[in-house]
Amino acid sequence: MASKTEETLRKLSVEMRFLEQTAEAIQSRINMINAVITDLTYANMTLEGLEKEKENSELMVPIGGNSYIKARLANPNQVIVGMGAGISVEKTLQEAKDIIKNRLENLEKSKANLQQQLAQVAEKMNEDKEKFDRLMTELREGKKPKNV
Repeated sequence: MASKTEETLRKLSVEMRFLEQTAEAIQSRINMINAVITDLTYANMTLEGLEKEKENSELMVPIGGNSYIKARLANPNQVIVGMGAGISVEKTLQEAKDIIKNRLENLEKSKANLQQQLAQVAEKMNEDKEKFDRLMTELREGKKPKNV
């Protein structure tokens, strides 16, 4: 029959694997949020640049792969903004900037929350690892573990 120490070691091992998976999931969410923040930041910079443009200004529009097309700006004050679920609506330039600013603020709050969760998980992982290492050392040395 397994000793209390061995049982504690097994439980710690399972918990550490779970915490590691949790940390990876949180980090993945942070990475996704960072990608969206980058995208929205570029959109915001583009909208700020549009403020300086006049009607019929010639623009270079990126089409991907470091390629561009030349286009003329029909109305510098009207922007089509994606609202989610495949829905886009026409907004004024200022409304579009406000929408993007609000999205950025919400994403930054979400990111901060996730970073806090990640720090808590990492702290718990360190505590478990220290306890695991201590118990393993005591088990190897044949000592009676303290505070199992």
